[in-house]
Amino acid sequence: MQPVNVGLLGLGTVGAGAVNLLERNGVEITRRAGREIRVTRAAVRNPDKARECDVAGIDIGTDCNAIVTDPDIHVVLELIGGDTEAYDLVMAAIANGKHVVTANKHLIALHGNEIFAAADEAGVVVSFEAAVAGGIPIIKAMRESLAANHIEWVAGIINGTGNFILSQMMFEDQSFEDALADAQRLGFAEADPTFDVEGIDAAHKLAIIGAIAFGIPLSFDKIFTQGIRDIDSVDIEYCAELGYRIKHLGIARRQDTGVELRVHPTLVSQKALLANVEGEKNAIMVYGDAVGPTVYYGAGAGAGPTASSVVADLIDTVRIMSIDPKGRVPHLAFQPDAITNETVLGPEDFICGHYFRVQVADQIGVMAEITRALADQKIGIEAILQKDPPTAEDDARVMIVTKEARESQLMKVLDHIRSLPYTRDGIVHMRVAQFED
Repeated sequence: MQPVNVGLLGLGTVGAGAVNLLERNGVEITRRAGREIRVTRAAVRNPDKARECDVAGIDIGTDCNAIVTDPDIHVVLELIGGDTEAYDLVMAAIANGKHVVTANKHLIALHGNEIFAAADEAGVVVSFEAAVAGGIPIIKAMRESLAANHIEWVAGIINGTGNFILSQMMFEDQSFEDALADAQRLGFAEADPTFDVEGIDAAHKLAIIGAIAFGIPLSFDKIFTQGIRDIDSVDIEYCAELGYRIKHLGIARRQDTGVELRVHPTLVSQKALLANVEGEKNAIMVYGDAVGPTVYYGAGAGAGPTASSVVADLIDTVRIMSIDPKGRVPHLAFQPDAITNETVLGPEDFICGHYFRVQVADQIGVMAEITRALADQKIGIEAILQKDPPTAEDDARVMIVTKEARESQLMKVLDHIRSLPYTRDGIVHMRVAQFED
């Protein structure tokens, strides 16, 4: 059969990794795909720049539109990032009958609903395994291997930069600022780390995970997102005393009244698998009613791992090019006409355990008042830690971990505690995850 020609938009780290992988493992890839896959054209900003791959045989230019309209290109591989230009190019590729492979979680999270609808109409596929967790095949696992399951929840460390920072704060006793500087020095964090440390990158990925898990539209704009910039080293220390680690998680979970989609710092039991994922690694847990908990772990970024997913998508695309579109795996796991508009719940309706730290005057009756406020809202206590003040003039610190409760109830408790005359400003609140693993 004739080779499949790929047009590459962007030839940076991941693009070069894909070219190298296609060259190094070309024989096996052809055996698996049934046809040779070759990159014949690439569009880049600077054609004269040295590349980290062999570009012999690749026509390199600057015109992306020339690639998406080229009748000799069968598959467009989009690796330029962002959402505006990438969206226009992907939609143009689809309109010209091209299949698309992308690693762009930003693009899919914001525009995936329109992109998939256009692809379905045109009879082409858009593959995006590399958009979530780099080299971990979580999209394929959820969309295909777990297709028989009613997925109850998904929880994961889906941003390696944040996980590296928290690991450094835990094991190297670093401040957030010092850990971030190390992440930037090692290439784990960008010069502008906002997307990573504020949870935006993780929310892009969670939008995709949640849609595939529950058969709902991509809902990035409805995800509750909280970053890690304000995590204090004292909370890392106190949580460890209580038997927990702080991890920055993306969580998608069903409730009777809707679904939770949330990204935030989370207390995880030190015994749980996710608590022991360190450095820049990613890990995702998926709970299906038939299979129970399953765990997917590995490198969430980097040239090799991401190229692994990109090329796997290319192989899958080649395999299905001759299949009737109605027989293909749906983009979001569920048939397009079966996607349902579930309610995405706000934080007031989250049901989980809670951790809070409060500074109070060191006097009799304070603890009794705090526990009474919890009892009034019918919130049980999992653990309490009280740190006596170093001197008589200092405040005492109280740390409490609650049992599962609706967040709106917990907020009433915290509001009451703030109103007490012996409470100091700045109550710290984080959520606790209970995993069945």
